[in-house]
Amino acid sequence: MTKAMPPLSALRAFEAAARHLSFTRAALELNVTPGALSHQIRGLEEFLGLRLFERRARAIELTAQGKMLYPGLQAGFGLIRDAVVGLRAAQDDDRVLVLSTSPGLTAKWLAARLYRFAEACPDIDLRVSSSVAYANLATDGIDAAIRSIPHLRAEDPALIYEKLMDVAFVPVCSPKLIARFGPLDAPGVLPQVPLIHDDMLADHADVPTWADWLRVAGLVGGDVGRGLRFNSADHALDAALEGAGLLLTHGILAHDDLRCGRLVIPFDLVLPSERAYYFVCPRGKEQQRKLRVFREWLQDEVSRLDKEG
Repeated sequence: MTKAMPPLSALRAFEAAARHLSFTRAALELNVTPGALSHQIRGLEEFLGLRLFERRARAIELTAQGKMLYPGLQAGFGLIRDAVVGLRAAQDDDRVLVLSTSPGLTAKWLAARLYRFAEACPDIDLRVSSSVAYANLATDGIDAAIRSIPHLRAEDPALIYEKLMDVAFVPVCSPKLIARFGPLDAPGVLPQVPLIHDDMLADHADVPTWADWLRVAGLVGGDVGRGLRFNSADHALDAALEGAGLLLTHGILAHDDLRCGRLVIPFDLVLPSERAYYFVCPRGKEQQRKLRVFREWLQDEVSRLDKEG
């Protein structure tokens, strides 16, 4: 008698968590909460009667049994992805452009400008796939990506990288916050002002934090971990817009809100980072018309930033 198979959703959850070695990143990829993903994996472990992960304070590791299970599932889901990619490839490749980028950049900068691309190139059907996880441009059916990456990481020989803009971090807040706390005319007032944190940035050692900003400003001590925390840049910015606190964020993500006065920069101290936004596409495909015209349009939009102020 054939033994029952575990649920496909639980196997998919395990494969993603094993690939990322992170429940949080796997949950983001699968568009579920970390709690739901953890529940699926525990259910799989109970079904198999085996422990698949060693859960540590700040990380997870595969057990010996998990290491045995992972390669087969990785290959199986890889075949599924290949089948989907093959199906997509049968579509009109010149007409459809699939772009991968982060949810924050999509929501706070890119989406508001895409109507201009649609007007300029009505024959190209642009599809934006927003995810924190980097898409695999060879296997995931993605034509190109906009990525914030360290300068020294832009070196994969299989990819073409075209720099768009450097990533710098600025403190921003709503005029509503200034109305509540009075003029923020010197960094010394910050201990009385609530802070907002984008926790997705905490995984990157090359990205400055509030602790870095305060140290450069000459302020030491105090509870820099206080305040609201979010795992997405757009949610953190939404909270800042409502006057919930002072946020340290990418200047590009706050650009439109700063230009319209919905946000202000109370202090002129801007922290550079070792990262930049790049347009990325597979080497050998950069001269495809859909990629060439989108890249040229994107560079024009970046050039507009200085003119817009």
